[in-house]
Amino acid sequence: MALVSGLTIEDFEKLPDALALNHELVDGALVEVCGNTLIHNRLRDLLIRLLSEHVERQKLGEIVSEQEFDFQGNAHGPDLSLIGPAKLHLLNQRLRVQRLVPDLVLEIVSQNDKFEALLKKAQRYRQAGTKEVWIFSIEMREAQVFSENGRAVLDENQQFQTNLIPAFSIRIGDLFERI
Repeated sequence: MALVSGLTIEDFEKLPDALALNHELVDGALVEVCGNTLIHNRLRDLLIRLLSEHVERQKLGEIVSEQEFDFQGNAHGPDLSLIGPAKLHLLNQRLRVQRLVPDLVLEIVSQNDKFEALLKKAQRYRQAGTKEVWIFSIEMREAQVFSENGRAVLDENQQFQTNLIPAFSIRIGDLFERI
């Protein structure tokens, strides 16, 4: 449900924290995003632990969670993002919405997410310059991948691995079993 419309990234940046919390800016409208369930948070936190250690050790950039980025005038806060080393200098600690797009985005389907909205979000991320987008569905025990190679649906027996994080791989089912 849109609460306010006609907003820009700069307007969104100036909103009081209480109003911006749990909201994204989509096509100029302030849109409420639902709170996460415990199982959603567990998967997000597991991915943070697994990926952060590897990314830091290999000097591949930085993993951030729930950080909002400017996706062509839309402010979205993916569940997890990788900012590669070439973009780290663009991060601004004073901004709510970072004026760059991450190289890799991971989203976890929430109970109130609509399939079409997630696909549109993945498309927006890619159009804005994100190299790869993963959408994990705990209920379906699968992941969808959007990249320059197209779109793929991976089941629980396939691997979560990306060229953006070399030498990291884990079976998708193993992720779900650990939460």
